[in-house]
Amino acid sequence: MRARTLRQLLGLMRPFAGWVALSVALGSATVVSAMGLLGTSAHLIAAAALQPSVAELQVAIVGVRFFGITRGVFRYLERLVSHGVNLRLLAALRTRLYRSLEPLAPAGLGQVQSGDLLSRAVGDIETLENFFVRGLAPVLTAAVVTLGAAVFVGRYDASLGSVLVIGLALSGVGVPWLARRLQAAAGRQVVDARADYRTSWVETLQGLGDLLAFGRGADRLELLTAAQARLEAHQRRLAEGNARMNAVNLMINQFTLWAVLAAALPLMAAGRLDGIGLAVLSLVTLASFEAVLPLGTAAQQLESSLRAGERVFALEQVPPVVPDPAQPTAPALGADLSLRGLSFRYPDSAEWALREVSLELPLGRCIAVVGASGSGKTSLLRLLLRLWDAPPGQIFWNGSEFHAYRAEDVRRLFSVVTQDTYLFSASVRQNLLLARPGASEAELLEAVRQARLEPWLAGLPEGLDTWIGEHGRQMSGGERQRLAVCRAILRDAPVWLLDEPTAHLDVENERALIETVMERTQGKSLVWVTHRLTGLEHIDEILVLDGGRLAERGTAAALEAAGGLYARTAAVQRASFPTEEGTFSDGEPS
Repeated sequence: MRARTLRQLLGLMRPFAGWVALSVALGSATVVSAMGLLGTSAHLIAAAALQPSVAELQVAIVGVRFFGITRGVFRYLERLVSHGVNLRLLAALRTRLYRSLEPLAPAGLGQVQSGDLLSRAVGDIETLENFFVRGLAPVLTAAVVTLGAAVFVGRYDASLGSVLVIGLALSGVGVPWLARRLQAAAGRQVVDARADYRTSWVETLQGLGDLLAFGRGADRLELLTAAQARLEAHQRRLAEGNARMNAVNLMINQFTLWAVLAAALPLMAAGRLDGIGLAVLSLVTLASFEAVLPLGTAAQQLESSLRAGERVFALEQVPPVVPDPAQPTAPALGADLSLRGLSFRYPDSAEWALREVSLELPLGRCIAVVGASGSGKTSLLRLLLRLWDAPPGQIFWNGSEFHAYRAEDVRRLFSVVTQDTYLFSASVRQNLLLARPGASEAELLEAVRQARLEPWLAGLPEGLDTWIGEHGRQMSGGERQRLAVCRAILRDAPVWLLDEPTAHLDVENERALIETVMERTQGKSLVWVTHRLTGLEHIDEILVLDGGRLAERGTAAALEAAGGLYARTAAVQRASFPTEEGTFSDGEPS
């Protein structure tokens, strides 16, 4: 699993191979500059102790200045390039994650907690931020520097180069291997504990009102405290392990220095190495460990990144509930929608959501689908939008079967207004542009006018650029629904689907919204799903669903006269919520 995750992460970096190589080169140049700085400094100090002329020290003086400057310059450039690679990698990961989620929504995400999904999209992606900068780049840089340092020190004597390579290998390979053996579980546990902690917080915030209303706030606080304690315990264990690995690295560094000095003493006795050279070797040996010291942490970061990558890429393994055809065709021109014996039930459910439902909806025809909650109304809309897939051969567009089209192409055929319109925490303009990204200012204002929102828009401080807050909390229910109608107008699709669009409105706003919709759907097809039998006098046909089956169909007048389920429901609603005009509402105050 981890090998596959590593291949997937490396595959994402393939388009940035040039930048990766440049980052490694700059990182190596930074360490080489540090080695050069200490080496020339040692040469300068040791040579100056012999009191030569200043001219003999000029090269060393210039070298110290050069390496001192280049070390800072190379470090800056390395950070600039490596973080550029990192941000590009994160952008590719987020894009890939969204492309994995889009085919799954909403049907395929029913078994995934929203908090866990948010943790993968935010927390795990943030963890993967360390994959290149703290995981992969240090390994590549250490390999380059180790080779260069061995060649430089080996010029004095092969034994010196061998001793240095052994020390660097122990620090750069042995310590990370040990860290991975001892801390692999801790790294994965931190990722999982962080995901659980964030999931708990998201669920708490989403249900905070209910928790407080039922007096369960203290219980939830105890749960959050326990989740935080688990996360802190795993983080502490990881930090303690890193501290031990750093101590081992420091010991290897010092022992390697003493080993190099011990190997150099016979060379000095034989006259093959002078005191100045010994000083240079000592400090170059110490400086070369700058490249391998981060590798212990890199091993831990790599383990955490692989665990986070597994969680992110796991969503790609979930098969889409609504797969696209291998050879899709474009929906034919026209707007003739038909259902032929539509039957559907949700996975793991023994009950039918819809059973043997048939209808014909040619262009310009308006139908209403009514029934009690759970009768199958919303399921019908989900199937029309291909949010769930109906069995083959039951839904047709202009005579062609729905499965011949991509889900995205099917959804372009519909303008949708739901009872709980989702409004983003953005401006009015940005929320409207979701329906038609290329809409001009004039088109937006015309849609606002047609939806009868001009007075509201005129009262906003910045007009279309006014921020409406999360879920449009600064707007009333009627204003939110009219903004949804604006979107539908901008969409300009041949078929309108309305799912309880007046559910949260008072009588006055309900009537006004119905009038607006009926005006805007002239010449278009309309499917109006509702349990409130209000404003249906001008509907061409009403379908009454009961337990997923088509119980009755006809005009409002015909169904009233028949005295069936529709007539009984209408009578109950009129008796429960009478109004002065003789219509009825859901009981909300005007």
